[in-house]
Amino acid sequence: MESDVIVVGGGIVGLTTAVTLAERGLRVRVWSRDEVTATTSAVAGALWWPYRIEPVAEAGAWALASLRVYGELAGDPGGTGVRWVDGVHADTVLDGLGAWAREVPGLRQLSPEEVPGPYEVGLAARLPLIDMPVHMTWLRGRFEAAGGVVERRVVSGFGEAAARARVVVDCTGAAARELVPDPAVRPVRGQLVLVENPGIEEWFTSADTGSSETTYFFPQPGRLVLGGTAEEGDERLVPDAATAAAIVARCARVRPEIAGARVLGHRVGLRPARLGGVRIEAVPLPGGGRLVHHYGHGGAGVTVSWGCAERAAELVEA
Repeated sequence: MESDVIVVGGGIVGLTTAVTLAERGLRVRVWSRDEVTATTSAVAGALWWPYRIEPVAEAGAWALASLRVYGELAGDPGGTGVRWVDGVHADTVLDGLGAWAREVPGLRQLSPEEVPGPYEVGLAARLPLIDMPVHMTWLRGRFEAAGGVVERRVVSGFGEAAARARVVVDCTGAAARELVPDPAVRPVRGQLVLVENPGIEEWFTSADTGSSETTYFFPQPGRLVLGGTAEEGDERLVPDAATAAAIVARCARVRPEIAGARVLGHRVGLRPARLGGVRIEAVPLPGGGRLVHHYGHGGAGVTVSWGCAERAAELVEA
């Protein structure tokens, strides 16, 4: 066989898994339907924070493992796209977070007068903020430097990959609903607005996991990313003008100067959520091969990618 492993899916989960395996000395290929900079991952905000992901206990450990990696990558922000940035999580109470939060340095509960906008509760944090187009390009380069190969390929099942590698890793995200098939996979639509940054240097979020509307802005190089939505079951990929206007209005309640910022563009992505949470599981294939399912990361694929990659690699090598 020409490869030890074929990873199907070229988003953040697929690429971090492929890097992890290739740097362990395995011959790895990534089969991706899209260019890595055109995947759903490239649309992400993307702030490190466990958001809309289950199971909670495992997700916390995966997130912390990834935080350590991002902390190292932030030493070269121009190359990796990872920077440490200060900001505020509104409507968030430190005591209401999981055990993982105790291991995140610098989290601080704010007094009501410190919380920006129409909020009375908030948490200050300094976290990795990732410029995803830059980061995805860097990840692909790291993978190829380790001997990996990326191929553009559309698959209708895992049999073709299984014929060419002893292990196939399914990092197909929302597409796992049809490919596995897994009816528990449910796309969650996220819409963003990109505007000229009017001088904002800190990120802000207010994200009620029970609501389809969220409010956040992330200062990225050359733009300010405004969000957002979390519309379960909505698979429209075309930006909605009314939704975009509502996003700008919500963000302007926190920072009024956003209201007059020139719009640079719009983005839509489908978060690969799954009832029951992330699935990382190995199943046998005909002929003695192995299929490792690795999908269902919801809105936290960036946050947990490196920790999940380690777990998937364990199953590949078992």
